[in-house]
Amino acid sequence: IRIQEERERKAQLRGPLKINRDEAAIKIQKLWRGFYQRKEVVEMRAQELVFLGMVPTPKPQSQKHSVIGQSKKTQEKRRLTQQQYGKEYQEALVSVKEKLAETEGPDMKEQMQDQIRQWFIEVRDATGKFPDYPDVEEGGSAGIFKKRVEPEVSKDAEDGKGKKGKKGKKGKEKE
Repeated sequence: IRIQEERERKAQLRGPLKINRDEAAIKIQKLWRGFYQRKEVVEMRAQELVFLGMVPTPKPQSQKHSVIGQSKKTQEKRRLTQQQYGKEYQEALVSVKEKLAETEGPDMKEQMQDQIRQWFIEVRDATGKFPDYPDVEEGGSAGIFKKRVEPEVSKDAEDGKGKKGKKGKKGKEKE
């Protein structure tokens, strides 16, 4: 304490120190290099003692607090969350499909039956006979649902073939 007070008294007598920029940089470098070297010496001594077997090996830093440990935990948590959300998504898809089948299914079925009936009636009106159901090679019932072109229907009716456009449907062709 006495030495510190003596330094302060001398500093007051000298007045404020005027250090140029270069001298300040040199002092900072000097202090930093000293600190860094002392730190390295302590680490080297510890390594040497471990090597000689005088000190047990230090336990690795727990992964609980390390950055790597935290990142691994985060990755695991994200992976589990993604799996959970994936399962929920698949379940939601199934439930939406089931609800759609329950609500829209009967309407779609009725609409398709109406289209098939309409096709049979149109062909009967055009040819005078009910047509055979279209073969698989000609597209089967899918041909009935294709968009029909009206001018071709009337042309086919005039020809007496009983086919409707490019649908691949049969009329009197088998007869």
